[in-house]
Amino acid sequence: METPAGSWDLTALPASAAGPDLRQVLLGSEGRLGVITSAAVRVRPLPPFEGFYGLFFHDWADGLAALREIAQEKSNVSMLRLSDTDETQTTMILSGKDQLVGLAERGLEFFGYQAGRCLLVIGLTGEQSGVRFARQRAFEIVRAHGGLLTRLSFSAGAMIGKMWQKSRFSTPYLRNTLWDHGYALDTLETALSWSKVIGAAQEIKQCIGQGLESVGEQVLVFAHLSHVYRDGASLYVTFLFRRSENPQLTLQNWRTLKTCASQVIVQQGGTISHQHGVGRDHASYLPAEKSPAGMALLNAMLSSLDPHQIMNPGKLVVDELALSNNIQP
Repeated sequence: METPAGSWDLTALPASAAGPDLRQVLLGSEGRLGVITSAAVRVRPLPPFEGFYGLFFHDWADGLAALREIAQEKSNVSMLRLSDTDETQTTMILSGKDQLVGLAERGLEFFGYQAGRCLLVIGLTGEQSGVRFARQRAFEIVRAHGGLLTRLSFSAGAMIGKMWQKSRFSTPYLRNTLWDHGYALDTLETALSWSKVIGAAQEIKQCIGQGLESVGEQVLVFAHLSHVYRDGASLYVTFLFRRSENPQLTLQNWRTLKTCASQVIVQQGGTISHQHGVGRDHASYLPAEKSPAGMALLNAMLSSLDPHQIMNPGKLVVDELALSNNIQP
């Protein structure tokens, strides 16, 4: 990395206990410390097998309990994504398979999976023998928490998994299409401990869903859990609202929704960003997570390598020089 204070070289090592890991300082700096000019990367062979399966639960709480057990058991699955009821319904509609969706809904209702049902997409990656064992154990946990698993549902689940895999990288581009049709879409995310996930999700969705009632606008909001860990999970929220012909009004409406959700995240003790970074939007919330001592250390590191604050000013931390130049978080 080239910094205003000079070159900064980090030796590529498989592991080290020589003080704090400065690579993490570099990776989380968002351009505030310098410019990366070269990097060493790890290379791994492609796995011989990868498959995705869609499974249904009666409700989100049952699905969350299954995810928690799978994560804490360290079952060898490569992905777990649990959609809430609203996202489940939206996903099925967006599949474009109206007849298939209608058939699936009738089948789910026949087995007692009613309006509150939630979709879990589970990914399995690796050698065939290891994948078979991981799938068997994960499915045992799913069944124990009320997940739908029959021969028929297994076949349907494999088809749902393939449909999700096919569209996983194209669906995000719907944002551009929706904008052209008069709708703004955004996402936000956090990570919380298992005990806080359901309460935080309900409060975030409520504040966003009701956020524009005062101006007579409706907001569609839904969520899913992903990136599960032994002690918690990432909560990913998507919201959609009608944009105005006045760009400033659209921005104001977005800021209203973003602010209320960010405040709930901080109040619930979640991280202000699980994967999207800090940038300007989240900079004012960072001190609540890092504490005054942590922010002092962070600012000292920035000042050490960039004393004149010329590298990406206004990002990551709210600094006086950036404010004086009208760079607002």
